[in-house]
Amino acid sequence: MRIRWIEAAGRRMLAAKDGDDWYDVAALAPRQPRTLGAWLRAGAEAREELAALLTTAPVSTRVTGDVRFLPLFSEGAKMMCLGLNYVDHAAEAAYEKPEHPVVFSRVASSFVGHGEPIVIPRCSTRLDYEAELAVVIGRTGRYVPKERALEWVAGYTLFNDGSIRDYQKRTHQWTLGKNFDRTGPLGPELVTADELPPGATDLRIRMLVNGEVRQNASTRDMIFDVATTIAALSEAMTLEPGDIIAMGTPSGVGAARTPPTFLVAGDVCEVEIERIGTLRNVVANES
Repeated sequence: MRIRWIEAAGRRMLAAKDGDDWYDVAALAPRQPRTLGAWLRAGAEAREELAALLTTAPVSTRVTGDVRFLPLFSEGAKMMCLGLNYVDHAAEAAYEKPEHPVVFSRVASSFVGHGEPIVIPRCSTRLDYEAELAVVIGRTGRYVPKERALEWVAGYTLFNDGSIRDYQKRTHQWTLGKNFDRTGPLGPELVTADELPPGATDLRIRMLVNGEVRQNASTRDMIFDVATTIAALSEAMTLEPGDIIAMGTPSGVGAARTPPTFLVAGDVCEVEIERIGTLRNVVANES
């Protein structure tokens, strides 16, 4: 099943896909939660009910007209991100292969939806791209065992970990450079875990800038896989429905090119992961 969090017909709504069409969850299933976070917290039963209703969805509940995509980030959720999780990217960034997951966080104001502009801040010209797989947590857990960790996954989506490289490199902590407003595209839709290989492994991941392939790898190349990462993070914190884990980026980032190539206004970034989709955003200067 595929779920979007969008704005259409003057209101925010969850939309679910059946065939080539998208349906307004509130109209199709009035008893279902109305927000992404609440829907994820409702658990497997709500997901199963919605999947059953989609098979006989009336035409009147279809989403039509103009749609604005909202970031697939739930109210009250947290996002944890892995750095250096592909060997080739660690090498191009001049770091040793990590022995443990390298973790930082992102805040809600840094996200933008599919189709919305990524913003270059006035204080820097070094906005870089990073194509990433994002894991959406579907149930509460602490000390999750690795062998069962995939049971905690609701689904997967796409992420572009837009990074302001000069601010990122100012200190040993990367958080500031990773959290500029409107630099992190997230979406466009949640693909439930049952539609993909366990752990979303062995899927092609690419970043295209203006149609040119800049990053091209496979999720099998991750140093720490999804199950390992969930188990490790849950040692430190309680994972909750709606939380997101960004799984790191492969080699090919702009900062590692010769010469370094940063994004400029008008550039088009596209994150692609097979069987999940495409996340597309145009770059703009801060107004």
